[in-house]
This record gives sequence, structure tokens and C-alpha cells, in this order.
Amino acid sequence: MSIYDTLNPTQKEAVFHTEGPVLILAGAGSGKTRVLTHRIAYLIEECQVNPWNILAITFTNKAAGEMRERVDDLVGFGSEHIWVSTFHSTCVRILRRYIDRLGYDNSFTIYDSDDQKSLIKEICKRLQIDTKQFPEKSIMGEISKAKDELVTPSEYELNCVGDYRKSKIAQIYKEYQKQLKANNALDFDDLLFKTVELFQFNPDILEQYQERFQYIMVDEYQDTNTVQFKFVSMLARKYRNLCVVGDDDQSIYKFRGANIFNILNYEKQYPDATVIKLEQNYRSTKNILNAANAVIRHNQERKNKTLWTDNKEGDLIEFHQYNNEYEESGSIVEEIEKIAKELDIPYSDIAILYRTNAQSRVFEEKFVIKNIPYKIIGGVNFYQRKEIKDLISYLKVIHNGQDDLAVKRIINVPKRSIGATSVEKIQEYALGRNISFLDAVFEADQIMSLGKAATKVLGFKELIEQLREKQETMLPSELFTEILETTGYIKELEAEDTEEAKGRIENIDELLNKIVAYEETAENPDLGELLEEIALVADIDGLETDNNNVVLMTLHSAKGLEFPYVFLCGMEDGMFPSYMTIVSEDPTEIEEERRLCYVGITRAKEKLYLSAARKRMIRGQSQFNKVSRFIDEIPKELLKLDHPMDEIEKEPESKLSFGPKHQYRNPYQVNRSVPTKASGLEYTKGDTVSHSKFGPGVVLDIVSGGKDYEVTVQFNRCGVKKMFASFAKLKKI
Repeated sequence: MSIYDTLNPTQKEAVFHTEGPVLILAGAGSGKTRVLTHRIAYLIEECQVNPWNILAITFTNKAAGEMRERVDDLVGFGSEHIWVSTFHSTCVRILRRYIDRLGYDNSFTIYDSDDQKSLIKEICKRLQIDTKQFPEKSIMGEISKAKDELVTPSEYELNCVGDYRKSKIAQIYKEYQKQLKANNALDFDDLLFKTVELFQFNPDILEQYQERFQYIMVDEYQDTNTVQFKFVSMLARKYRNLCVVGDDDQSIYKFRGANIFNILNYEKQYPDATVIKLEQNYRSTKNILNAANAVIRHNQERKNKTLWTDNKEGDLIEFHQYNNEYEESGSIVEEIEKIAKELDIPYSDIAILYRTNAQSRVFEEKFVIKNIPYKIIGGVNFYQRKEIKDLISYLKVIHNGQDDLAVKRIINVPKRSIGATSVEKIQEYALGRNISFLDAVFEADQIMSLGKAATKVLGFKELIEQLREKQETMLPSELFTEILETTGYIKELEAEDTEEAKGRIENIDELLNKIVAYEETAENPDLGELLEEIALVADIDGLETDNNNVVLMTLHSAKGLEFPYVFLCGMEDGMFPSYMTIVSEDPTEIEEERRLCYVGITRAKEKLYLSAARKRMIRGQSQFNKVSRFIDEIPKELLKLDHPMDEIEKEPESKLSFGPKHQYRNPYQVNRSVPTKASGLEYTKGDTVSHSKFGPGVVLDIVSGGKDYEVTVQFNRCGVKKMFASFAKLKKI
């Protein structure tokens, strides 16, 4: 029996159609990974394609690992020559070889978001830009958007003439890129941007990779942004054997720059493309799928497809409306306890999904009381913990001395009596001579302003020199152990003798485990490769499947996962869909929220629970919200209700509401008066204003509506907010 006999007819069509552009629209749970791996096997076995001529791109390391494992099992000998990796990993491999053509050293460092933030903070200080008015995260977001759209600092500067805020960001963007290059570092957006730049300026390199990758497959194509589309289309230009797999109904990362039109307009880019729809679902029951189809059908911007399954009908979807979030969390936790005990279901088969991270707190409290094990996905990333970043910075400095941020992080860790003033003096010396911070450290005896502190700085210099010498003969794990012993990092934590210090030591032990695990799988263990692997780890890759915990996560984190039992909570207008999307004049905003709901529903395999609260505390205020419009979009016959549907509180003042009658309020409403449009506003776009709760901010936009002005403000403390002028009572500063 052939391995292809296990595929259904449309899966076979997707596997056997190997030439030219192909769009595979793969619905949730339709076996797209199976199709991709069998397609690779078919190319090699039946079409005699060389394994090294195949490139398969995924979005997460976890997905790449799973695909690599399956490809190895199917193909066997020669499969190691197939490139199966993420966008970022693919670009890193190319840049490690050729980035010197762009004026960088091939041993470049990859900066994470913390590193970016530190560098931008430093630049703002140098440019005398107030980070209260221009928060680092806001600047990072703007620069990331620019890079996603392949906009250089010079182009950004040209585009923002007359816009005060953007002209300041242009200044920062320009200096930021200059400093990154001086540090021989790239941020994550640069990995793609610089690879495209490399191809644009070096046709010979592009041609080399076009010849290398004659068959290209891209998973999760609906999540690609402009620069990713450009990268893939450039590689595929010569042979045009580009197969993209995705589901427009699961495009939920617009906030990260994903462009749904990459998949919706694929046939415009490639008029001769073959479109194949995978609509048979192998994951969920009929009732769950019918609910998902009913909800997503309300979107306009989508390819027409309907999921179906041969699975059983399954239980009805349960919907419960509770008085408040505490009652909601308490009832859900009790139901989970009941499922686990009475049905003998492992906790790891159960997931609670929500729209925002803040919703996890009330569930955590209930789980602790009930002594039920749980795990929150999307909390603090292991690699973002202080002790881990400290020790990785040591490794970075040993590997790449041009990384100023890493040097500054560890120069006084553990404490060496090298204070902030000494660091500033070293920085001034480095800037004055146009050398790296570490080079300045090595010339500390020449920095007269350091005085006695020069001795301490030279002690740090000697430490780095010793560790660099030892790197030549040591494995990364041996070098790591040497760092711990030479610096006394562990001894300092042991001296603290606190629970927090013990936890940090456990984290350091886990990092050593990671390094040893890397060495066991690497052909030639290399410090640069180890740092690269660490830098490319995604949050969701941290989900351990062998622990028996109830999983709590946001809907965005849940994409790509599945659970037998799913609780989707907070199903209220204003919570999900969010208030900002409800008031937005852009209809695509609510469509993105609906796709998020579709993703949530289709995570469930056997049983789905939906819930809402009549009253919920948000930003310190009680809000009364009606049931989510997405509940209304599910056919009544698919729902099992705790009250008849006509009694469910869909409107703010239904007969089921408790206490005094109330009005549906937006999060920024401070009284119950109906908004009346002011004759004019004292402020305009670009002005700095103050809000009684959110503090100072800059007006980004003013839209004149029917009854009021809708004002968009970038607040220093809490980011971008949209609000009605009469409610906001903004004052010009």
C-alpha cells in the first residue's frame, strides 16, 4: 500500500500538483501538515527532485520541528538536505554567509525586544527626546511597521514631512539603525529586511538561492507580512514553483503586521495559480464545526469554503451567562474538576481561552483554592528572565564584542563597583573615538576621567579576555560553567538564601540543560549557533505537552493547538469583540475579531463551553455588557443554554439583569449623559492633551461623527486610545 493511499481526494490533488504556483486553502484541522510532508516525499520519490532543491517555511520553531520529524520519517535518507525552518531561521542562515556584503560582520548578534528597548532608551536620551511623550514600545512598534513594509529610515523621513511625532520617530529610527550596525546587531525585523536588501543589491546571491530552492512551500501563508511576501516571491521568481498553504479565516495577526491580502490576492499575483480547498476536518465534532462555519460566514473578506467532517455529531455547545467574572471563573473551575474526576480526563486535555491576558487572574485564584494544576501560556518568556539574560549576555560578549548593550548589561553583574557614572564616561570615550564600548573598556587606563574606577574596569577586561581564550578549547556548556565559577554568579545568589534566589538558580540550571541538549543534537557545537537558536525561540514553543495541567492562554496564543475540552470565556460585546473594534469605523477590525472567535471555536475537539458575565470589572470600573454578537451568530439548535434564548441578557436592560437598571457603557464613559457634539474642539491633530485618568498624550486623529467627535490619542502611560470628545473631556496642554 502506498503512503498516498491514506490521503483523501483533495489532499492527493494538493500533493500531486507540483508544478507552478499553488494555493492550498486548508481549513482548521484539515491535515495541512500531512499534505505538506507527503508533498515533499512525492517530489523526491516520484518527481526525482533533489532534497536540497526544496525549501519549506513555517512560522514557529515548534511547527518546523514537527514538520522536520515527519519529513525525516517519510523520506528517510537524504531528508537532512531539505531546508525546513522558520522565516527568521532561513534568513539567518543566508545572512550568516553573506551579510558581509552589506557591511556587517558574519558573527552578528540578534537583539530581542528588551535589547531593542534598551537601545532606543539610550538613543532618546542622546537625542534629548522625552520617553514619556514618546514611549519606547510605541517607537519600537512604529519602526517594526516600517520594516514590515520595507521602508528605510530615509524613506520614512521623507514620508513624515509635516508630522511632528513621526519626524521625531524618523530621527530615532535613523540613529537606531546606525547604532545596530555599529553593534554588529540585527533585530528580528532586520533578519527579513536585510535578506531582501541582500537579494536586491546582489543579484548573483539571489540567483544562487533561486537555483537552490526550485520548489518552495510556505505554511500559514495568511500570517505573512509585506517583507515576507517579498522574500518568498523573489526566491520563487525563476522557477515559479511556489506552493502556499493557509486559511484566510485564521488570519489573526494584523497587529503584528500580517497582511490578509497576501492570501486573498494570491491569484492576482499569480493568475495561473491552481487553488485547492481542504475542507474535510479531522479534529472536531459536527456541532462544533457547524457553529464555526455559521460565525465565520458573516465575514465579507474571505474565500468561500465550508468545513465538514465524518466525525460524530457530538454534544451541543454549552453557553452560560453568569452575574460576574468571579461567578464565571468559579463555575468553570468546578466544571473542570467534575470532568477530570467523573470522566477520568487528564487536566492537559482541557484549555481555557480568553481575549486578554488580564482575564487569567480570577481563574488562577480559583485553581489555587481547588488545588488544580494549571499552566499559563504567554507569561514571562524563560529567556526574558533577568538571570538568563545576564548569562546569555556573557556568552554574547565572548562571541561578539561589538554588542555594546550586552557589555553594558554585565559590566557590573555581579557587582564590581563599576557604577552608572563610570559607564557613561566609558560611553563618552567610545563615541569620541568612534569605537565600540568594549574596545573602550579595553583602553580603560587611557580614560583619565575614570580615575580609580579604571582598575575595576580593567579587571572586567581581564575576565573577558580569559573567557575568550577558553572559548577556543571549550564546548559551550563548559564555557557556561566556567562563566558561573569565574564570575561567582551562583555564589552571589546562594548568599541571598531566598526563595526567589533559589528559583533563579533553578532557571540557570535549566539554561545549562538547554545548552547540553543543543550540544547533543548539533553536528559541530558552536557558540554562535547556540545563541542564534536561543534568539529564535518563540513563546508558544514553550508549551510542554507532557505535564498534566489545565492550560490557560489567549486566543492568539492558541492558534495551531487543539484540546478535547475548551472553555471560551468573556463572550461579551466590549470584551470579545473588543470595544475598540466595535467603535472602529474600519469594518475589517470586527472581521479580524470574528476570525479570532473562529480560531477559538475550532480548537475544540469534543466539547465546547462558551460563557459571558453580565457585569465585569475593567480598569477599576464595573461594566455591564451585552452578550457577544458572536453568540447570536451561532444557530440556536447548536446551543445548550442555562436559560431560554429569549431570557438571555442580550440587551443592557433585559428582565434577567440584577440590581438597578443599567446602561451599556464604553470603558471610558464617566457619566451616563448622552454625548452631544461640541461646536468645536480646543485642540487639533498633533496637539498634546491631558485626560483625567490616562494623563498626557498626543492627538493622532480626530474623526467627526454624527453625534460627537471620535478622538484617537497616543497616551504616554497606556498607549493608543479612541474616545468620544464629550466623554473624554480632554484639555490642551
